Amino acid sequence: MAVNFQMVSFSFSKQLCTLCAFNLAMLGYTLPSLGQHDASLLKAELSKEVAEQTSLAELDLDDTSLTSRDADEIEKLVWKAYSTQQKANRLEEHKSGVLTHGELKMPFYFRVNGEKPDLGRSLFISLHGGGGAPKQVNDQQWENQKRLYDPKEGVYLVPRAPTNTWNLWHQGHIDPLFQRLIENMVLFENVNPNRVYVMGYSAGGDGVYQIGPRMADRWAGAAMMAGHPNDSTPESLRNTAFTLHMGANDSAYNRNKVAAQWETLLADLQQGDPQGYTHSVKIHEGKGHWMDREDRVAVPWMAKHTRNPLPNRIVWKQDDVTHNRFYWLAVNNKNRQGRTTTIVERDGQHFNIERCDLQELTIRLNDNLCDLNKRITVSYQGHQIFKGKVSRSSELIQRTTLERGDYTSIFSAEINLAIPSK
Repeated sequence: MAVNFQMVSFSFSKQLCTLCAFNLAMLGYTLPSLGQHDASLLKAELSKEVAEQTSLAELDLDDTSLTSRDADEIEKLVWKAYSTQQKANRLEEHKSGVLTHGELKMPFYFRVNGEKPDLGRSLFISLHGGGGAPKQVNDQQWENQKRLYDPKEGVYLVPRAPTNTWNLWHQGHIDPLFQRLIENMVLFENVNPNRVYVMGYSAGGDGVYQIGPRMADRWAGAAMMAGHPNDSTPESLRNTAFTLHMGANDSAYNRNKVAAQWETLLADLQQGDPQGYTHSVKIHEGKGHWMDREDRVAVPWMAKHTRNPLPNRIVWKQDDVTHNRFYWLAVNNKNRQGRTTTIVERDGQHFNIERCDLQELTIRLNDNLCDLNKRITVSYQGHQIFKGKVSRSSELIQRTTLERGDYTSIFSAEINLAIPSK
């Protein structure tokens, strides 16, 4: 049965109460598998933080009147609705140890190490090698990867690639599968979304070269071991700690030479942007494709870094597999294009778009990023293209919660911009 109910009064200092009509269907949720008893529990869970000061009257909230405190309260309730609902919907999926995307299946293994920190566990996604080989070879590589690294704290998770092709970890289906994986680990294993890391060896390293920049806004750190980047580039790693380990004698496909080139690329990017591109490159002398586990130092190096979900400067270079949001930037699906670059920097209430290869761009905001009670200005290559106050929106809070399932990356306001033609 579908669950539809209203949620109710918030008590604030500036007003006696504000009524918010909140239908769970607005979040796109139904509970076909839950009985009436479970539905009642869900309603009670959502309502227990709301003071019972008024009746459950249906009254739309005027978003233009939302204060920072209003938005914060709505965000908490939306997250509670989302997490409660999705735990019910995804429990069997999580217990099965298999994620599905279309006809593809991605089994995964994980273990939990250490005590849970106050802000949640770390998550290390570790990608096995192989690729372009029979299924049994890649199965063995998956088993090897389970034993290869052992973080002191956190969830150590090893997925089995959905295919046996050479490009195991950088086909288009990988991104939504990893997104789902992260969401589920946040829901069920108390993972802190600001402490998610990706690493991989050999063909898994190929994947890190690709998926590292492509999903850089999800990672606190990335570690590439013994792989080849193919056509990937590091620009999007501006806010992601990246470490690279390569055997000096690993000459197949020029892996060692390309690793040295990436060391130069990262150093040049950091020289031009000293606050970004944190990196560590280690070429292991005397080692070939197998580095005798010397690369394990990458794990504690990554663990020193925590993601900032609201960085002041964003460099977003789309790959051939594209995304519709990156930190606090977004594009509509019709407008997103591969191989495009967008660079935006925030200075207080001002956003400067240094480069945008698109015709339209959205800047998303919340009260942790800037003061939404004051005017925001946006310029494009030195010319002001927006000035004004931006209203908070309960609908955007709901939408951005659904997009990522990340309680640290929920936005309450946005500015949709037309980029001036050159």
